[in-house]
Amino acid sequence: MINKIFRRIGTILLEFVVFKLHYVGYVPSHHYRRFFYRLFGMKIGRGSTMHMGARFYNPYNITIGEDSIIGEGAVLDGRDKLAIGNHVSIATDVMIYNAEHDIKDPNFKAISAPVVIQDYVFIGPRAIILPGVTIKKGAVVGAGAVVTKDVEENVIVGGVPAKQIGERGVKDLNYRLGRAAWFR
Repeated sequence: MINKIFRRIGTILLEFVVFKLHYVGYVPSHHYRRFFYRLFGMKIGRGSTMHMGARFYNPYNITIGEDSIIGEGAVLDGRDKLAIGNHVSIATDVMIYNAEHDIKDPNFKAISAPVVIQDYVFIGPRAIILPGVTIKKGAVVGAGAVVTKDVEENVIVGGVPAKQIGERGVKDLNYRLGRAAWFR
């Protein structure tokens, strides 16, 4: 009984933090947003940027490497581990989930699995990444794709569900994404 009460209080506090971060996400200053995201538990590497309107579920489990950009309106799920590497470009309205309901369970129980996005990955606008997926170094996820399985290194995927549609062709990736626009 006591454990249930403490869990419920913890859930309410987390909901309050997520609510506050939602509003922080609309302040037109990268520095301000990064400060508060880090304050509430996100690990964010040097030079990484989250554009306005990004949403988070449990920021404590989210790690973003250096020189990565998260686009406007992105959803990053931290209910399980979410690890985003260095030099990763995540476009507008991308949704990355690591928790869902088990539709085969009679109680519709929640299940989760970590998501890993390695270095130099590009995820196009409105793509959806589902729980348990690893997107390997240099991979590209096309706009609107729904990724349900791991994506191999330097592979381009697209569609619903996402399937390989090509290869990136460049093996020696070493670019920097650079600075994002100030008021995004």
